[in-house]
Amino acid sequence: MKKLYMIGNAHLDPVWLWPWQEGFQENKATCRSALERLSEYEDVIFTSSSAQFYEWIEKNDPEMFAEIEKRVREGRWVICGGWWVQPDCNIPCGESFARHALLAQNYFKEKFGVTAKTGYNVDSFGHQGMMPQILKLSGMENYVFMRPGPHEKGLPARNFIWESDDGSKVHAFRLPFSYCTFGRLEDHMRACKEEFDAGVDELMCFYGVGNHGGGPTIENIETVKKLQKEWDDVQIVFADPDFYFEKLRERKYELPVVHGDLQHHSSGCYSAESQVKRYNRKAENALLRAEKFSVMSKLITGHGYTEGLTEGWKRVLFNQFHDILAGTSIQKAYEDTGNEFGEALSIAARNENNSLQAISFHIGIEQEENMLPAVVFNPHGWEVEEYVEVETGMFGNSCRGESYIVKDSSGHVVPSQKISSDAKVNGRNRIVFQACVPSLGYAVFRIYAVEQEQEQEHTSCALVLENEKVRVQFEEKTGAMVSIWDKENKIEYCDGVFGRAVVVKDNSDTWSHGVTRFHETEGFFVPQSVKKTEDGPVRSSIRVISKYKNSTLVQIYTLYKEDSSVRVSAKINWQEKFRCVKIQFPVALDQYRGIYEIPFGCIEKACNGEEEPVQRWMDLSGMQEDNHKVICGVGILNDCKYSACMEHNCMEMTVLRSPVYAHHNPYILDEEEDDYQFTDQGIQNFCYTIVPHLGTGKEAHLVQRAEELNQPCVTVIETYHKGDYPQKAELLTVSESHVVLSALKKAEKDRGYIVRLYETEGKACQAEICLHFLEKTIHAEFKPYEIKTFLVSESVDAEPAKVNFLEWEE
Repeated sequence: MKKLYMIGNAHLDPVWLWPWQEGFQENKATCRSALERLSEYEDVIFTSSSAQFYEWIEKNDPEMFAEIEKRVREGRWVICGGWWVQPDCNIPCGESFARHALLAQNYFKEKFGVTAKTGYNVDSFGHQGMMPQILKLSGMENYVFMRPGPHEKGLPARNFIWESDDGSKVHAFRLPFSYCTFGRLEDHMRACKEEFDAGVDELMCFYGVGNHGGGPTIENIETVKKLQKEWDDVQIVFADPDFYFEKLRERKYELPVVHGDLQHHSSGCYSAESQVKRYNRKAENALLRAEKFSVMSKLITGHGYTEGLTEGWKRVLFNQFHDILAGTSIQKAYEDTGNEFGEALSIAARNENNSLQAISFHIGIEQEENMLPAVVFNPHGWEVEEYVEVETGMFGNSCRGESYIVKDSSGHVVPSQKISSDAKVNGRNRIVFQACVPSLGYAVFRIYAVEQEQEQEHTSCALVLENEKVRVQFEEKTGAMVSIWDKENKIEYCDGVFGRAVVVKDNSDTWSHGVTRFHETEGFFVPQSVKKTEDGPVRSSIRVISKYKNSTLVQIYTLYKEDSSVRVSAKINWQEKFRCVKIQFPVALDQYRGIYEIPFGCIEKACNGEEEPVQRWMDLSGMQEDNHKVICGVGILNDCKYSACMEHNCMEMTVLRSPVYAHHNPYILDEEEDDYQFTDQGIQNFCYTIVPHLGTGKEAHLVQRAEELNQPCVTVIETYHKGDYPQKAELLTVSESHVVLSALKKAEKDRGYIVRLYETEGKACQAEICLHFLEKTIHAEFKPYEIKTFLVSESVDAEPAKVNFLEWEE
């Protein structure tokens, strides 16, 4: 006989069409209702997720928390979804998913003696392709989701084995119709009755009032009991997802295997409400960098600074809830979100500063006349060659013509250039210089004031940026690039106007329900000024000011003398409505493949114009058939954008969308109404980098380049003083360039450190990770795209141990 497993649950959006304070209250009301139903019906089981909800109750209503604990230990209140909240499953970085598991599963184990076995994101809008590995490392072997639905993503069955690129597999289940019931439950159950997979005669049916909480009602439960007696062809069982998956494993059903991501639903979510996405990226990277520098400080000085970092992560993880991070909540909610991300950023900044200055003040630096020492810290697991900017008033109220030279810790002069200062006052000076900094380490540089001015290099054409590697030609009519010429390899990368901002019609709601492409071009930003603003021994820059109706876009394109990439700093003042802004990059390729970064990996997608979620980079590589069949391409890195598309040989980075806040079809907006609040109005800043490269995107090391853009080196201005620390040091090195350090942090409970790395190019390898101050080496074998985490003890005799995201030995 077929079995229908009834899963009593209460989906609660802590923030959506209401602020978090209302979600806080509704969480308590929902839990009280669930406890009452469990008391009234001895066979009913309640399923719930999200550690944040339990922590709220623990702190605000300890008596209710004790009741929940009792029911959990009885097995009638089942915890699923071993994460802090049900996040958006495309936008958070890989480390954020790891922290969801670390904080939530350890909380559940400590408070209830259990951990979640089933991943549970029933309302999230899409699911990136590395999720199976992330789930396995989070201690979960099952996954429940609902979106995308069958009309958006064809799947071979509701039950399937979901596999990620490293080979990790979980048992996944796509919910039929809904995770909650607002109308007649009997109608919902009859619809689910028709949804059994061929060959699988067991199915889950979720019930209970949801979105604003609620849970199973008395009417719901009585309906189930009534149909238990009436249906003679289907057995109806009160159950939970863990029980369901266990029964399927016992029956040993042969299930189809699905590889890749689960998209698309609500494609507009990945470019709506840009500010929350920018805050998220900044806060993630600030906390990760603070953790690494704290470990550096602890190993060098004996003092690690981690005050509040866990709370900082909780603020970030909560605001990764899918209706917050996706930009689909009410406008007022984002005032709270800004405050909470600000709290996380402040915590990270304090810990980073304390850690770095604990080191820098004890580096031996001799006194020299007219010399300013700067200590540059590298947060990455590889040696970085970066261009560092320093602004200071150290040399007094000097004239604008004064120049500088910069020397590294070995006394060699490095390229430097005086640039415009942030402070527009006499006595403040700003320079940029080239810095080579050891892997996860630091180096001292000395800045000297000199009387003679630096010799300025002048380019013959004001609309050209050029160095020994590339020549970049701009067009005055469009304000965009029309040529990126690789001088050494004789390759032209631009196929027409390159880097032009286009305005696209977008009348869809906040989610862009039913929309997968933004392609109806309305117009372009028109240049008002194209001017060369810098031309020196380190870099040259062209500033382009463009306008579209009432909106202004300022882009500063910079080419450094030792680099072939073009770095772009952008500021847009957007004043339009129901429009979308994209920047287009047509690449001169005849055959090509498009790849987008996803958390802990990447994914190839068809170049069909569909909007795709993206992390820090995308790449279009292929062949130029007329140019001796050369393989080449262009990567686009970004510091806060999450949506893009590729159509034919053109990449498009989606900058913003401007629908009405929390507008959900089928609600019809009143055309006469002028009081609507629109997303992405006003000024926002973002950066991106154009990376032309020979070979494939993998050979261009785009992961490392994107890391450097999002976690730049940090400079501490110092003074001369005695000290015991050397002027140059490194903490950690990795033998393989395609094995990237993701996190280095203090272990949660052990006296040791967590080192997490992942393979980025789909190549199996043996890697050595050396922690120099601990005098320990990790020998690790990586499968393609595998994530590995190690616990490194402070004990001299203890060998590094492989652990999962929970920091438990596997």
